[in-house]
Amino acid sequence: MANLDRIIEPAGEIPVVRRADLVVVGGGPAGIAAAVAGARNGLSVALVERYAYLGGLASGGMVLVLDDMCNGEEISVRGLCGEMIDRMERIGLCVVPPESERRSDPALYRKWSRWGVFDFHSHVKPQPICYAAAFDPDGYKRVANAMVGEAKVDLRLHSWFSRAIVEDGRITGVVCETKSGRQAIMGKIVVDASGDLDVAASAGAPFSHGSYIVTTVFRLGGVDTEEAERFEYEQPAAFNAIDREAKKIMAGSWDKWWLKTPLPGIVWCNCPHMAGLDGISVEDLTRADFLGRERIAALVAFVREKLPGFEQAFVVDVAPQIGIRQTRLLDGVYVMSKEDVAQRRHFPDSVARGRDYYYPYRTMLPRDVGQLLVAGRHYSATSSAQRSSREIPPCMAMGEAAGVAAALALDANVGVDRVDVAKLQAKLRAQGADPGDRPASNALVSIAAE
Repeated sequence: MANLDRIIEPAGEIPVVRRADLVVVGGGPAGIAAAVAGARNGLSVALVERYAYLGGLASGGMVLVLDDMCNGEEISVRGLCGEMIDRMERIGLCVVPPESERRSDPALYRKWSRWGVFDFHSHVKPQPICYAAAFDPDGYKRVANAMVGEAKVDLRLHSWFSRAIVEDGRITGVVCETKSGRQAIMGKIVVDASGDLDVAASAGAPFSHGSYIVTTVFRLGGVDTEEAERFEYEQPAAFNAIDREAKKIMAGSWDKWWLKTPLPGIVWCNCPHMAGLDGISVEDLTRADFLGRERIAALVAFVREKLPGFEQAFVVDVAPQIGIRQTRLLDGVYVMSKEDVAQRRHFPDSVARGRDYYYPYRTMLPRDVGQLLVAGRHYSATSSAQRSSREIPPCMAMGEAAGVAAALALDANVGVDRVDVAKLQAKLRAQGADPGDRPASNALVSIAAE
Protein backbone atom coordinates (compact mmCIF):
# COMPACT_ATOMS: atom_id res chain seq x y z
CA MET A 1 0.00 0.00 0.00
CA ALA A 2 1.41 3.40 -0.96
CA ASN A 3 2.36 5.87 1.74
CA LEU A 4 0.23 9.03 1.48
CA ASP A 5 3.37 11.22 1.39
CA ARG A 6 5.55 9.23 -0.99
CA ILE A 7 5.84 6.04 -2.98
CA ILE A 8 8.70 3.57 -3.25
CA GLU A 9 9.95 3.33 -6.81
CA PRO A 10 10.80 -0.20 -7.99
CA ALA A 11 14.39 -0.85 -8.98
CA GLY A 12 15.01 -1.36 -12.68
CA GLU A 13 17.51 -1.20 -15.47
CA ILE A 14 18.18 1.91 -17.57
CA PRO A 15 19.68 1.45 -21.04
CA VAL A 16 22.89 3.32 -21.81
CA VAL A 17 22.16 5.01 -25.15
CA ARG A 18 25.36 7.01 -25.53
CA ARG A 19 28.92 7.19 -24.23
CA ALA A 20 30.92 10.35 -24.88
CA ASP A 21 33.99 12.20 -23.72
CA LEU A 22 31.83 15.16 -22.72
CA VAL A 23 28.15 15.29 -21.79
CA VAL A 24 26.55 18.74 -21.69
CA VAL A 25 23.17 19.10 -20.00
CA GLY A 26 21.21 22.11 -21.23
CA GLY A 27 21.08 23.42 -24.81
CA GLY A 28 20.88 27.09 -23.90
CA PRO A 29 23.60 29.63 -24.74
CA ALA A 30 26.15 28.26 -22.25
CA GLY A 31 25.45 24.64 -23.22
CA ILE A 32 25.71 25.33 -26.94
CA ALA A 33 29.07 27.04 -26.40
CA ALA A 34 30.37 24.22 -24.16
CA ALA A 35 29.34 21.51 -26.63
CA VAL A 36 30.71 23.27 -29.71
CA ALA A 37 33.97 24.22 -27.98
CA GLY A 38 34.48 20.69 -26.72
CA ALA A 39 33.78 19.14 -30.12
CA ARG A 40 36.00 21.61 -31.98
CA ASN A 41 38.79 20.62 -29.61
CA GLY A 42 38.53 16.96 -30.48
CA LEU A 43 36.04 15.53 -28.00
CA SER A 44 33.05 13.32 -28.68
CA VAL A 45 30.17 15.34 -27.23
CA ALA A 46 26.56 14.57 -26.31
CA LEU A 47 24.28 17.57 -25.75
CA VAL A 48 21.05 16.97 -23.84
CA GLU A 49 18.15 19.44 -24.06
CA ARG A 50 14.60 19.11 -22.73
CA TYR A 51 12.90 21.33 -25.31
CA ALA A 52 12.44 20.83 -29.05
CA TYR A 53 15.01 23.48 -29.95
CA LEU A 54 18.33 24.96 -28.95
CA GLY A 55 18.87 28.40 -27.48
CA GLY A 56 17.28 28.30 -24.05
CA LEU A 57 16.27 31.73 -22.82
CA ALA A 58 17.82 33.39 -25.89
CA SER A 59 15.36 31.68 -28.23
CA GLY A 60 12.68 29.92 -26.17
CA GLY A 61 12.67 32.67 -23.55
CA MET A 62 12.95 35.32 -26.28
CA VAL A 63 15.60 37.44 -24.56
CA LEU A 64 16.24 39.13 -27.89
CA VAL A 65 19.18 41.43 -27.18
CA LEU A 66 22.73 40.21 -26.62
CA ASP A 67 24.43 42.80 -24.43
CA ASP A 68 26.66 43.23 -21.38
CA MET A 69 29.73 42.54 -23.51
CA CYS A 70 31.43 45.93 -23.70
CA ASN A 71 33.81 47.55 -21.24
CA GLY A 72 33.46 51.09 -22.52
CA GLU A 73 34.61 50.90 -26.15
CA GLU A 74 36.34 47.56 -25.60
CA ILE A 75 34.46 44.43 -26.69
CA SER A 76 34.89 42.08 -23.74
CA VAL A 77 32.98 38.99 -24.95
CA ARG A 78 34.19 37.46 -28.19
CA GLY A 79 34.67 33.87 -29.32
CA LEU A 80 31.60 31.74 -30.02
CA CYS A 81 29.18 34.50 -28.99
CA GLY A 82 30.69 36.84 -31.58
CA GLU A 83 30.58 34.07 -34.19
CA MET A 84 26.90 33.49 -33.50
CA ILE A 85 26.15 37.20 -33.90
CA ASP A 86 28.07 37.32 -37.20
CA ARG A 87 26.23 34.29 -38.54
CA MET A 88 22.81 35.65 -37.58
CA GLU A 89 23.69 38.94 -39.29
CA ARG A 90 24.57 37.09 -42.49
CA ILE A 91 21.08 35.56 -42.70
CA GLY A 92 19.41 38.90 -41.98
CA LEU A 93 18.10 38.01 -38.53
CA CYS A 94 20.35 40.16 -36.37
CA VAL A 95 20.97 43.92 -36.18
CA VAL A 96 24.19 45.41 -34.76
CA PRO A 97 25.09 49.13 -34.78
CA PRO A 98 28.07 49.85 -37.04
CA GLU A 99 31.27 50.74 -35.23
CA SER A 100 31.09 54.32 -36.57
CA GLU A 101 27.84 54.88 -34.66
CA ARG A 102 28.85 53.49 -31.28
CA ARG A 103 29.03 56.61 -29.15
CA SER A 104 26.90 59.04 -27.14
CA ASP A 105 24.93 61.26 -29.48
CA PRO A 106 21.26 62.40 -29.30
CA ALA A 107 20.52 61.59 -32.94
CA LEU A 108 22.14 58.17 -32.69
CA TYR A 109 20.33 57.44 -29.44
CA ARG A 110 17.02 58.19 -31.16
CA LYS A 111 18.02 55.95 -34.06
CA TRP A 112 19.20 52.98 -32.00
CA SER A 113 17.73 53.04 -28.49
CA ARG A 114 14.55 51.18 -29.45
CA TRP A 115 16.76 48.34 -30.61
CA GLY A 116 18.11 48.05 -27.04
CA VAL A 117 21.71 48.37 -28.22
CA PHE A 118 22.94 51.05 -25.82
CA ASP A 119 25.07 50.89 -22.68
CA PHE A 120 22.37 50.82 -20.04
CA HIS A 121 25.00 50.91 -17.26
CA SER A 122 26.52 54.18 -18.43
CA HIS A 123 25.81 57.40 -16.54
CA VAL A 124 26.53 59.45 -19.66
CA LYS A 125 23.45 61.05 -21.21
CA PRO A 126 22.34 60.04 -23.71
CA GLN A 127 23.65 56.57 -23.01
CA PRO A 128 26.20 55.51 -25.63
CA ILE A 129 25.29 53.18 -28.45
CA CYS A 130 27.53 50.12 -28.14
CA TYR A 131 28.33 46.72 -29.56
CA ALA A 132 25.17 44.73 -28.88
CA ALA A 133 22.85 42.65 -31.03
CA ALA A 134 19.08 42.63 -31.52
CA PHE A 135 18.13 39.27 -33.01
CA ASP A 136 15.27 37.02 -34.05
CA PRO A 137 14.66 33.89 -31.91
CA ASP A 138 14.38 31.58 -34.91
CA GLY A 139 17.64 33.02 -36.20
CA TYR A 140 19.33 31.99 -32.95
CA LYS A 141 17.90 28.47 -33.27
CA ARG A 142 18.99 28.13 -36.89
CA VAL A 143 22.55 29.27 -36.21
CA ALA A 144 22.80 27.10 -33.10
CA ASN A 145 21.65 24.08 -35.12
CA ALA A 146 24.25 24.84 -37.78
CA MET A 147 27.12 25.25 -35.30
CA VAL A 148 26.22 22.10 -33.35
CA GLY A 149 25.71 20.11 -36.55
CA GLU A 150 28.99 21.23 -38.12
CA ALA A 151 30.84 20.25 -34.92
CA LYS A 152 29.23 16.79 -35.09
CA VAL A 153 27.78 17.06 -31.61
CA ASP A 154 25.34 14.26 -30.77
CA LEU A 155 22.29 16.41 -30.04
CA ARG A 156 19.55 14.80 -27.98
CA LEU A 157 16.47 17.05 -27.84
CA HIS A 158 13.27 16.05 -26.01
CA SER A 159 15.45 14.63 -23.23
CA TRP A 160 14.60 15.88 -19.75
CA PHE A 161 17.42 15.55 -17.22
CA SER A 162 16.32 13.37 -14.29
CA ARG A 163 19.35 12.61 -12.13
CA ALA A 164 23.12 12.50 -12.01
CA ILE A 165 25.05 9.24 -11.92
CA VAL A 166 27.82 9.55 -9.33
CA GLU A 167 30.41 6.92 -8.46
CA ASP A 168 33.04 7.39 -5.74
CA GLY A 169 32.50 11.14 -5.63
CA ARG A 170 32.82 11.58 -9.39
CA ILE A 171 30.03 12.17 -11.90
CA THR A 172 30.00 9.55 -14.66
CA GLY A 173 26.82 10.34 -16.53
CA VAL A 174 23.20 11.42 -16.39
CA VAL A 175 19.76 9.87 -16.62
CA CYS A 176 17.11 11.51 -18.79
CA GLU A 177 13.36 11.02 -19.08
CA THR A 178 12.20 10.63 -22.69
CA LYS A 179 9.21 9.40 -24.67
CA SER A 180 11.19 6.18 -25.10
CA GLY A 181 11.58 5.81 -21.35
CA ARG A 182 14.56 6.50 -19.13
CA GLN A 183 17.91 6.72 -20.87
CA ALA A 184 21.46 6.97 -19.53
CA ILE A 185 24.16 9.04 -21.22
CA MET A 186 27.63 8.36 -19.88
CA GLY A 187 30.51 10.83 -20.02
CA LYS A 188 34.08 11.22 -18.81
CA ILE A 189 33.25 14.86 -17.98
CA VAL A 190 29.86 16.52 -17.53
CA VAL A 191 28.98 20.19 -17.90
CA ASP A 192 25.91 21.43 -16.04
CA ALA A 193 24.48 24.15 -18.29
CA SER A 194 20.92 23.65 -17.08
CA GLY A 195 20.55 27.20 -15.77
CA ASP A 196 19.06 25.94 -12.51
CA LEU A 197 21.99 23.79 -11.33
CA ASP A 198 19.91 20.64 -11.85
CA VAL A 199 22.88 18.35 -12.43
CA ALA A 200 25.18 19.63 -9.70
CA ALA A 201 22.36 19.66 -7.14
CA SER A 202 21.44 16.09 -8.04
CA ALA A 203 25.10 15.06 -7.78
CA GLY A 204 25.32 16.40 -4.23
CA ALA A 205 27.24 19.63 -4.82
CA PRO A 206 26.55 22.39 -2.26
CA PHE A 207 24.41 25.30 -3.46
CA SER A 208 22.38 28.25 -2.29
CA HIS A 209 18.89 29.19 -3.41
CA GLY A 210 18.23 32.69 -4.71
CA SER A 211 15.34 34.35 -6.46
CA TYR A 212 14.63 37.33 -8.68
CA ILE A 213 11.86 38.53 -10.98
CA VAL A 214 10.40 36.17 -13.58
CA THR A 215 8.94 37.32 -16.90
CA THR A 216 6.45 36.12 -19.51
CA VAL A 217 8.12 37.66 -22.55
CA PHE A 218 6.00 38.26 -25.66
CA ARG A 219 6.04 39.81 -29.13
CA LEU A 220 3.54 42.10 -30.80
CA GLY A 221 2.92 42.39 -34.53
CA GLY A 222 1.22 45.06 -36.58
CA VAL A 223 3.15 47.89 -34.91
CA ASP A 224 4.05 51.05 -36.83
CA THR A 225 7.38 51.61 -35.08
CA GLU A 226 8.14 54.83 -37.00
CA GLU A 227 4.89 56.39 -35.79
CA ALA A 228 5.46 55.14 -32.25
CA GLU A 229 8.95 56.67 -32.14
CA ARG A 230 7.76 59.92 -33.71
CA PHE A 231 5.12 60.23 -30.98
CA GLU A 232 7.69 59.46 -28.26
CA TYR A 233 10.08 62.20 -29.36
CA GLU A 234 7.70 64.84 -30.70
CA GLN A 235 5.04 64.65 -27.98
CA PRO A 236 7.06 63.58 -24.93
CA ALA A 237 4.54 64.70 -22.28
CA ALA A 238 1.68 62.77 -23.87
CA PHE A 239 3.92 59.79 -24.49
CA ASN A 240 5.17 59.71 -20.89
CA ALA A 241 1.63 59.73 -19.51
CA ILE A 242 0.61 56.77 -21.66
CA ASP A 243 3.89 54.96 -21.00
CA ARG A 244 3.42 55.29 -17.23
CA GLU A 245 -0.08 53.84 -17.46
CA ALA A 246 1.16 50.92 -19.61
CA LYS A 247 3.77 50.11 -16.99
CA LYS A 248 1.15 50.19 -14.23
CA ILE A 249 -0.90 47.63 -16.14
CA MET A 250 2.12 45.33 -16.40
CA ALA A 251 3.05 45.95 -12.75
CA GLY A 252 6.69 45.44 -13.63
CA SER A 253 8.84 46.19 -16.68
CA TRP A 254 12.10 47.74 -17.82
CA ASP A 255 12.13 51.41 -18.81
CA LYS A 256 11.79 50.60 -22.52
CA TRP A 257 9.17 47.88 -22.38
CA TRP A 258 9.07 47.42 -26.15
CA LEU A 259 12.00 47.15 -28.56
CA LYS A 260 12.37 46.67 -32.29
CA THR A 261 13.36 43.35 -33.84
CA PRO A 262 14.83 42.44 -37.25
CA LEU A 263 11.29 41.60 -38.46
CA PRO A 264 9.36 44.70 -39.68
CA GLY A 265 6.37 45.56 -37.52
CA ILE A 266 7.30 43.00 -34.85
CA VAL A 267 8.33 44.34 -31.45
CA TRP A 268 9.77 42.52 -28.45
CA CYS A 269 8.28 43.10 -24.99
CA ASN A 270 10.53 41.90 -22.16
CA CYS A 271 7.70 42.10 -19.63
CA PRO A 272 5.60 41.75 -17.52
CA HIS A 273 7.91 41.10 -14.57
CA MET A 274 6.63 39.22 -11.54
CA ALA A 275 8.38 39.13 -8.16
CA GLY A 276 8.13 36.67 -5.31
CA LEU A 277 7.91 33.53 -7.47
CA ASP A 278 10.27 30.57 -7.33
CA GLY A 279 11.60 29.55 -10.75
CA ILE A 280 11.82 25.86 -9.80
CA SER A 281 8.37 25.64 -8.20
CA VAL A 282 5.69 24.02 -10.38
CA GLU A 283 2.99 26.01 -8.61
CA ASP A 284 4.80 29.34 -9.01
CA LEU A 285 5.66 28.72 -12.66
CA THR A 286 2.03 27.87 -13.38
CA ARG A 287 0.90 31.05 -11.63
CA ALA A 288 3.42 33.11 -13.62
CA ASP A 289 2.06 31.77 -16.90
CA PHE A 290 -1.52 32.64 -16.02
CA LEU A 291 -0.78 36.01 -14.42
CA GLY A 292 1.57 37.04 -17.22
CA ARG A 293 -0.99 36.35 -19.95
CA GLU A 294 -3.65 38.28 -18.06
CA ARG A 295 -1.39 41.34 -17.91
CA ILE A 296 -0.40 40.97 -21.56
CA ALA A 297 -4.05 40.94 -22.65
CA ALA A 298 -4.81 44.05 -20.57
CA LEU A 299 -1.77 45.86 -21.96
CA VAL A 300 -2.64 45.11 -25.59
CA ALA A 301 -6.17 46.39 -25.13
CA PHE A 302 -4.81 49.61 -23.61
CA VAL A 303 -2.10 50.38 -26.18
CA ARG A 304 -4.40 49.65 -29.13
CA GLU A 305 -6.66 52.40 -27.85
CA LYS A 306 -4.13 54.89 -26.49
CA LEU A 307 -0.65 54.54 -28.02
CA PRO A 308 -0.02 55.88 -31.54
CA GLY A 309 1.59 53.24 -33.74
CA PHE A 310 -0.01 50.40 -31.77
CA GLU A 311 -3.58 50.74 -33.09
CA GLN A 312 -3.36 47.47 -35.03
CA ALA A 313 -1.12 45.61 -32.58
CA PHE A 314 -1.73 41.93 -31.91
CA VAL A 315 0.03 39.23 -29.94
CA VAL A 316 2.35 37.21 -32.20
CA ASP A 317 3.51 34.83 -29.49
CA VAL A 318 4.32 34.46 -25.82
CA ALA A 319 7.71 32.89 -25.13
CA PRO A 320 7.37 29.15 -24.51
CA GLN A 321 9.88 29.45 -21.66
CA ILE A 322 9.26 31.73 -18.70
CA GLY A 323 12.10 34.18 -18.19
CA ILE A 324 13.90 32.81 -15.13
CA ARG A 325 16.86 34.83 -13.86
CA GLN A 326 17.89 33.11 -10.66
CA THR A 327 17.16 29.89 -8.78
CA ARG A 328 19.89 27.57 -7.45
CA LEU A 329 23.43 28.97 -7.34
CA LEU A 330 26.52 26.83 -7.02
CA ASP A 331 28.46 27.10 -3.76
CA GLY A 332 31.71 26.31 -5.48
CA VAL A 333 35.44 26.47 -4.88
CA TYR A 334 35.17 30.26 -5.07
CA VAL A 335 31.96 32.25 -4.58
CA MET A 336 31.83 35.54 -6.45
CA SER A 337 30.65 38.45 -4.31
CA LYS A 338 28.79 41.60 -5.21
CA GLU A 339 32.01 43.50 -4.47
CA ASP A 340 33.93 41.32 -6.94
CA VAL A 341 31.51 42.36 -9.68
CA ALA A 342 31.07 46.01 -8.67
CA GLN A 343 34.81 46.60 -8.16
CA ARG A 344 35.70 44.86 -11.44
CA ARG A 345 37.96 42.49 -9.58
CA HIS A 346 40.34 40.59 -11.84
CA PHE A 347 41.53 37.10 -10.92
CA PRO A 348 44.68 35.30 -12.08
CA ASP A 349 42.51 32.32 -13.08
CA SER A 350 39.95 34.36 -15.04
CA VAL A 351 38.62 32.30 -17.95
CA ALA A 352 35.65 34.41 -19.08
CA ARG A 353 34.54 38.03 -19.01
CA GLY A 354 31.32 39.95 -18.91
CA ARG A 355 30.93 43.70 -19.28
CA ASP A 356 33.68 44.73 -16.88
CA TYR A 357 33.75 41.77 -14.51
CA TYR A 358 35.71 38.53 -14.60
CA TYR A 359 34.88 34.90 -13.87
CA PRO A 360 37.63 32.87 -12.18
CA TYR A 361 37.76 29.22 -13.19
CA ARG A 362 37.07 28.29 -9.56
CA THR A 363 33.50 29.62 -9.85
CA MET A 364 32.79 26.82 -12.33
CA LEU A 365 34.10 24.07 -10.05
CA PRO A 366 31.73 22.38 -7.58
CA ARG A 367 33.00 21.21 -4.25
CA ASP A 368 32.70 17.51 -3.46
CA VAL A 369 31.92 16.29 -7.01
CA GLY A 370 34.67 15.37 -9.46
CA GLN A 371 34.65 15.75 -13.27
CA LEU A 372 31.78 18.23 -13.21
CA LEU A 373 31.87 21.80 -14.51
CA VAL A 374 29.15 24.44 -14.18
CA ALA A 375 28.58 27.06 -16.87
CA GLY A 376 25.81 29.64 -17.02
CA ARG A 377 23.72 31.80 -14.76
CA HIS A 378 23.93 29.25 -11.92
CA TYR A 379 27.69 29.67 -11.49
CA SER A 380 29.20 30.06 -8.02
CA ALA A 381 28.12 33.49 -6.81
CA THR A 382 26.07 35.21 -4.16
CA SER A 383 22.54 36.17 -5.11
CA SER A 384 23.41 39.87 -5.31
CA ALA A 385 26.50 39.22 -7.42
CA GLN A 386 24.63 37.00 -9.87
CA ARG A 387 21.92 39.60 -10.47
CA SER A 388 24.41 41.87 -12.19
CA SER A 389 26.56 39.24 -13.92
CA ARG A 390 24.20 36.70 -15.51
CA GLU A 391 23.62 37.99 -19.05
CA ILE A 392 23.67 35.67 -22.06
CA PRO A 393 27.01 36.66 -23.71
CA PRO A 394 29.15 36.05 -20.59
CA CYS A 395 27.25 32.80 -20.01
CA MET A 396 28.33 31.76 -23.50
CA ALA A 397 31.89 32.71 -22.60
CA MET A 398 31.71 30.48 -19.52
CA GLY A 399 30.37 27.64 -21.64
CA GLU A 400 33.18 28.03 -24.15
CA ALA A 401 35.73 27.94 -21.33
CA ALA A 402 34.12 24.78 -19.92
CA GLY A 403 34.28 22.97 -23.27
CA VAL A 404 37.94 23.81 -23.79
CA ALA A 405 38.77 22.95 -20.17
CA ALA A 406 37.22 19.51 -20.64
CA ALA A 407 39.41 18.89 -23.69
CA LEU A 408 42.55 19.95 -21.83
CA ALA A 409 41.68 17.78 -18.82
CA LEU A 410 41.21 14.66 -20.93
CA ASP A 411 44.29 15.37 -23.01
CA ALA A 412 46.42 15.69 -19.86
CA ASN A 413 44.60 12.83 -18.10
CA VAL A 414 43.80 15.02 -15.08
CA GLY A 415 40.64 16.01 -13.28
CA VAL A 416 38.89 19.20 -14.33
CA ASP A 417 39.98 20.74 -11.04
CA ARG A 418 43.62 20.18 -12.06
CA VAL A 419 43.50 21.83 -15.48
CA ASP A 420 46.44 24.14 -16.20
CA VAL A 421 44.56 27.44 -16.24
CA ALA A 422 47.36 29.26 -18.08
CA LYS A 423 47.04 26.74 -20.90
CA LEU A 424 43.27 27.13 -20.84
CA GLN A 425 43.56 30.90 -21.10
CA ALA A 426 46.06 30.63 -23.97
CA LYS A 427 43.88 28.13 -25.83
CA LEU A 428 40.79 30.29 -25.49
CA ARG A 429 42.61 33.38 -26.70
CA ALA A 430 44.12 31.46 -29.65
CA GLN A 431 40.60 30.41 -30.65
CA GLY A 432 39.28 33.99 -30.66
CA ALA A 433 37.79 34.24 -27.17
CA ASP A 434 38.76 36.68 -24.43
CA PRO A 435 39.30 34.70 -21.23
CA GLY A 436 40.03 37.82 -19.20
CA ASP A 437 43.64 36.85 -18.60
CA ARG A 438 44.66 40.41 -19.43
CA PRO A 439 43.00 42.82 -16.99
CA ALA A 440 41.57 46.01 -18.43
CA SER A 441 42.79 49.36 -17.18
CA ASN A 442 39.73 49.75 -14.93
CA ALA A 443 40.12 46.33 -13.25
CA LEU A 444 41.00 45.76 -9.61
CA VAL A 445 43.86 43.29 -9.96
CA SER A 446 44.23 40.44 -7.46
CA ILE A 447 47.80 39.44 -6.75
CA ALA A 448 47.18 35.72 -6.38
CA ALA A 449 44.39 33.20 -6.60
CA GLU A 450 42.81 32.46 -3.25
